[in-house]
Amino acid sequence: MRIITISREFGSGGRELGKRLADLLQWDYYDSEIISAVAQKCGQNPQAVEQLLEHHGWQQFPVTYRGSIGSTAYLQSSQVDLLLKQKSVLEEIASLGKDCIIVGRNADVILNAYDPLNLFVCAQMDARIRRCMERAAAGENLGEKDLRKKILQIDKMRSRTREILTGSPWGQPEAYHLTVNTTAWPVKALVAPTATFIESFFRRNL
Repeated sequence: MRIITISREFGSGGRELGKRLADLLQWDYYDSEIISAVAQKCGQNPQAVEQLLEHHGWQQFPVTYRGSIGSTAYLQSSQVDLLLKQKSVLEEIASLGKDCIIVGRNADVILNAYDPLNLFVCAQMDARIRRCMERAAAGENLGEKDLRKKILQIDKMRSRTREILTGSPWGQPEAYHLTVNTTAWPVKALVAPTATFIESFFRRNL
């Protein structure tokens, strides 16, 4: 079994890279599917679960609690209960024993025992703003200033989440096996060379 985890800056194209890699390699792909599985476990609406996990509240816990989501203080929080269920879903995915790509969810840390290949996808701010504009949902007409603010807020939440859950910094190069900068390239042009690296990585111990 081989697992690839993809951490990414918002707007960098990490989700697209993951999906294209999964299609090329013919591996299972997990992204929003994880949210759906968590929602099913707790009997909640997937949209509500996504809001609680990604956009609200629990990130405000003091950093001194980091890495201790099993503590009594954490278990009193419904948001952290969702995080524990999310961790369980990730472990269930790994236990299937199938090659897969997982986007986000701090899977690189949670599934460390499975020796995954950990990718980090990044891009310069102007490229990220441009990509967000190109892929904006119907009716979403944010200008460059508002998009920049949104990107920085989401990245800050991702960094805060990782710090609380794992005690390790987000986006540090040494935490990943490969960093892919999409600034000057369309994502589809990076799929083949990334797949070549993946093949070499998983052959290294053969």
